[in-house]
Amino acid sequence: QVHLVESGGGSVQAGESLTLSCKFSRSLYCMGWFRQAPGKEREGVMEIDTDGTITTEDLAKGRFSISKDTATNTLYLNMTNLKPEDTAMYYCAASRICGMWPEAYDAWGQGTQVTVSP
Repeated sequence: QVHLVESGGGSVQAGESLTLSCKFSRSLYCMGWFRQAPGKEREGVMEIDTDGTITTEDLAKGRFSISKDTATNTLYLNMTNLKPEDTAMYYCAASRICGMWPEAYDAWGQGTQVTVSP
């Protein structure tokens, strides 16, 4: 069983930056970030596999980056130039396979809220 705990969410203004952290008990092959806005489906943001290969969804390209610190078992999502449409609950997840769809992932954190005001 993989245990994941996100932190770092908050309220910011458009154009500002935020870094989310996710402490995990152990790593699976793929570690990823997803988000879910009210009334919308959960969607993939970015993922990274054990070889360091990164997949980035269009919503994150040019603004977000993902990294993993294996020494501290921490996954990060660095978000820059945030927009109001980035407002969502952000989830850290772990999977035995990679794929930017929620059904591919086996373990989830409880989420951390990000709110971006205009």
